[in-house]
Amino acid sequence: MAYHVPVLLNESIEGLDINPSGTYVDLTFGGGGHSRAILQKLGKKGRLIAFDQDEDALKNALDDKRFMLIRGNFRYFRNFLRYHGVEQLNGILADLGVSSHHLDTAERGFSFRFEGPLDMRMNRNAKLTGQKVINEYSEERLANILKLYGEVKGAGRVASVIVRERSKGSIDNADQLLEILKPLIPFKIQNKVLAQIFQAIRIEVNQEMESLKEMLESSVKSLLPGGRLVIISYHSLEDRMVKNFFRYGNVEGTDSMDLMGNRNVPFEQVNRKVITPSDDECIENNRARSAKLRIGRKL
Repeated sequence: MAYHVPVLLNESIEGLDINPSGTYVDLTFGGGGHSRAILQKLGKKGRLIAFDQDEDALKNALDDKRFMLIRGNFRYFRNFLRYHGVEQLNGILADLGVSSHHLDTAERGFSFRFEGPLDMRMNRNAKLTGQKVINEYSEERLANILKLYGEVKGAGRVASVIVRERSKGSIDNADQLLEILKPLIPFKIQNKVLAQIFQAIRIEVNQEMESLKEMLESSVKSLLPGGRLVIISYHSLEDRMVKNFFRYGNVEGTDSMDLMGNRNVPFEQVNRKVITPSDDECIENNRARSAKLRIGRKL
């Protein structure tokens, strides 16, 4: 089984507009699909630095003198680069969300399709797990996470039932959680709502929104003028943040003007219209269906 099939591969590599002698960063290495494609475009003087916080990804490291793989959360990528003497980049690529490897590995706890512990950590050294979120968060905090990160309708009721049931005994695995949740959800939309609930918990566990915000802000300082920022997102929360950042210069989507009344934006949008996978790609890889690609050029 492939570790992860890269989504929008040709479109994202095209979006980087690769300079063969440039320095590039792949912030979400995973199975190395995007990294391999970048290396094919680089010349002898080119350089690629990749990041992944999951130790499993290190097994996929590429044997190439132009390549370096760093284990770390991409929210800190600029600090890692400066430690290695790299100040300026020609391009940054990030394929957000959870990989096929994560979803298909039962013991990682990312999917409700398998029996497994409620782990959900991309970095297994992190202290916060899905189990802690479910068993230790207050009802109000749990409801807020389900509503904000999963856009779950009736989030308050779901949180209330979880809190009631955990008082009878710890909820430690996906099967226990499903047993609690399924009676609350109409059968026709069960898979959709369960996916939203698991997504919300996963985002909280991995602090994905905070990490994305910090990464986007660091990209401004790290890219050379004309450098490209290429982001593939999979749900509306991520995509909204990226879209706002390119359009307004911040993830909140608020106007910031300079003294002359011009909008303060660090990037020009290369693709005014969001790029989505072709029908053929969605048939070959059904996890590509929700992907959205946005490209920015540093001003």
